[in-house]
Amino acid sequence: MSVTITLAPAAKTATAPRVDLYSGIHKALRLFMNDTLARVGRLDHDDPAEVSATLAQVQSLLDACRSHVAKENKFVHTAIEARCPGACERVGSEHAEHLDAIAALEAEAAALRALPGAGAALRLYRHLARFVGENFEHMHVEESEHNSALWAAYSDGELIEIHQRILASIDPAEMALLLRWMVPALTPAERATMLGEMQVHMPPEAMRAVLDVVRLHLDDTAWGKLARALRIPIAQGLTA
Repeated sequence: MSVTITLAPAAKTATAPRVDLYSGIHKALRLFMNDTLARVGRLDHDDPAEVSATLAQVQSLLDACRSHVAKENKFVHTAIEARCPGACERVGSEHAEHLDAIAALEAEAAALRALPGAGAALRLYRHLARFVGENFEHMHVEESEHNSALWAAYSDGELIEIHQRILASIDPAEMALLLRWMVPALTPAERATMLGEMQVHMPPEAMRAVLDVVRLHLDDTAWGKLARALRIPIAQGLTA
């Protein structure tokens, strides 16, 4: 079943908020990056189970970043260049650098997995921190300069069509991972809008499964706000 995820609106302008292709996914990636970096930073390299779990999250993050670059290149940059030629030159170059950085981080993670130690853990942490910092700056450029180009060249209806094509390219496993990080990263209003639309389109049993996962990643206050917005019992989303 195809699930529509509503895009978070951009900051309000003098008229009305515009459709923002970047807001939700970038919030998810920022949270994913922050959490992973902190986890690597506190890693006990003498604990094999912790090393394995932490490096699994690192790989999951790097896979998500590689996929994100590919989707932006294929869908967003193609759209921008079609009507604003040359506007993606800087970001496109940075995407190539990010792919190189991802490969280098994967090699460092593999080295740490093969021979755990304080030095290898610190190298991965520092290089991952640099990668995260560069990505934060990169995302700001996209959210400002690229959004300006998109809003000047495309209507909201056209932007929604682009977004739907992006969603159609995401397989269920990747979608589940993105939702795991996106839901806690959103504001209560954004979260309620996104899950409210899912509630309309999904079978009840499938929605209950989604809420079971969502509940794991929200504190009691955030969950209570969401439950009230969705008009479900606050106890729902908890399995025995």
